[in-house]
Amino acid sequence: MKTVLVAGGAGYIGSHMVAHLVENGYRVIVADNLSTGHRDAVKDVPLYVGDIRDGAFLDRIFSENSIDGVINFAACSLVGESVKKPLKYYANNVMGSVSMLDAMRRHGIGYIVFSSTAATYGEPEKQPIEEQDRTDPTNPYGATKLAIEGMLKWCEKAYGIRYAALRYFNAAGAAPEKGIGEDHAPETHLIPIVLAAALGKRSHIGIFGQDYPTPDGTCIRDYIHVKDLARAHLLALLHLEKTGESGIFNLGSGTGYSVKEIVETARRITGRPIPEKIEPRRPGDPSVLIAANKKAAEVLGFTPQLGLDAIIADAWAWHSSHPEGFGDRV
Repeated sequence: MKTVLVAGGAGYIGSHMVAHLVENGYRVIVADNLSTGHRDAVKDVPLYVGDIRDGAFLDRIFSENSIDGVINFAACSLVGESVKKPLKYYANNVMGSVSMLDAMRRHGIGYIVFSSTAATYGEPEKQPIEEQDRTDPTNPYGATKLAIEGMLKWCEKAYGIRYAALRYFNAAGAAPEKGIGEDHAPETHLIPIVLAAALGKRSHIGIFGQDYPTPDGTCIRDYIHVKDLARAHLLALLHLEKTGESGIFNLGSGTGYSVKEIVETARRITGRPIPEKIEPRRPGDPSVLIAANKKAAEVLGFTPQLGLDAIIADAWAWHSSHPEGFGDRV
């Protein structure tokens, strides 16, 4: 497999994927509408700006390039927004995947790695969460990703398109040595919010609830470095090419950290005070979410290599050197 199309490749995880593929000798084509992505996140690779729901746009990409496989990150991904605007999420996420799979069918592309989410599980029945556990999303974002997973299964049966659906837990970190990191507007992820407080861009970090049934009373989550995520995607693509066996895989560290542990680790690494304020619980926040990652290890040969200190140190290096992110927000 020599040439890979990365849809959503100008976004946070997508740009790290592009950098990892280039580093490993692949030719990379990026498709992105730049609604949340950044031109400066894409380094020295062809960038097609457009919407993957546009079949003619995808036909042009596939006709002009000899694509061997697809990695699809293109999606709206804000849980809160999805509850308020479910039709936006179905129109963008599901229809975008319909369009991509149809274009792959037309052009004879046989492999796709799909960016899914732990939100497909909803409220977990047990910890750690395994791939065969119940899927019952509690928001439209997770529901759209689960719908696409189902579509992938049926497209494999009908068209022979092999797939790996990767259910992420909490992606974090950056690749400061490559000049890329996390730049969302608005920012909803805990670690960049904590680091914004360390930079003085926020007055404090809000901790939503300290009465959960956890050791320190705050929610526990599983964090995985974005560099490890990129490595997992490439291993998934190689697995499909080698075996032709589709599958669904959790991507997480298998270790949980509480909100207070994240804040304390950030204080230690940044040397900054980071004020905190206890606020009311947010509705629907589970107390603990941790991935069982045995399947990815056994089938893909993937185990995370970078722990929480590396995640926060790399994120801090990025945010402290790019206090305005990529600087392209109007």
